[in-house]
Amino acid sequence: MIFDGDFMNYFAPMKPLPLFISVSALCIIVFSFFLFQSKNEGAEKHKVLVLRNIGHQILLHAKDSSSIVLPIQKIDNQTYQISFQHSFAFIPDSLINLVQLELKKSDFPQNYYVSVIDCQQQSTIYAFEINAKSGNLTPCTGRKQGSGCYLIQISFDNSSQMQLFVWIGLVCLLLILGYFLRKKILVSKNKTELLENVEARKIGQFSFYPSKQKLQIEDRLISLSEKETKSLLIFMDHINQVIEREKLIKEIWEEEGIVVISRNVDVLVSKLRKKLSDDPSIKFINIHNKGYKLVIE
Repeated sequence: MIFDGDFMNYFAPMKPLPLFISVSALCIIVFSFFLFQSKNEGAEKHKVLVLRNIGHQILLHAKDSSSIVLPIQKIDNQTYQISFQHSFAFIPDSLINLVQLELKKSDFPQNYYVSVIDCQQQSTIYAFEINAKSGNLTPCTGRKQGSGCYLIQISFDNSSQMQLFVWIGLVCLLLILGYFLRKKILVSKNKTELLENVEARKIGQFSFYPSKQKLQIEDRLISLSEKETKSLLIFMDHINQVIEREKLIKEIWEEEGIVVISRNVDVLVSKLRKKLSDDPSIKFINIHNKGYKLVIE
């Protein structure tokens, strides 16, 4: 299987945990599909042997030990046809019993429909249904059918196997949805706690929580360092005003007894720009040889 670049790029922005969950779920679905296919191929060969044996038993009940059962034909995904070399007669009771007996020996769906078709007229002359849930339908027993050219078709109910595969897919899907739903609930919970317990300051599209050292835009929370929080407070108290580098150095570092150079201010402002970049109206303007100015357009 070959994937193009667009397919692989779909997974590129995903974080490790959701990526792991998504890939694991995909692997489980693919593995289950191939396991189902492999098991189905083996079951197919076994099913043909069992159906040939059913045909053989029908001939023996008709006192015919010399003619042969023709190759089994698969009509569709559920239906198989047993054909015979010569004409024969049968009793419905015996037909029902031997079909049930042979199919019970094997791991086949125990719900099925059997039709006996006249080869010449291509019409159903007898049929019965075995159904564990709704009950068996076996009409017209006790009447012998005269010798003729007959085809026997058996249709199996494979819905339980398909339901298993569907359930595996649904479980995988629910795991993925559960992860993202849990993440969304946690984010919403954090948002609610912030709104209930702390008064926010607005800066453009952001809500700023100094005591929590957090920025919030929509449902996304952005953490700030202590120095980023201090510097943003200074800028917000002096919007559209030039804040000199010396003032920032003094209030953020020197009051704590830390000696830094002007370059530290540039790095700090660069980090703030990046964390506020989701709102293009917020700008930190560099005033040459002086400092920075916070502008909200």
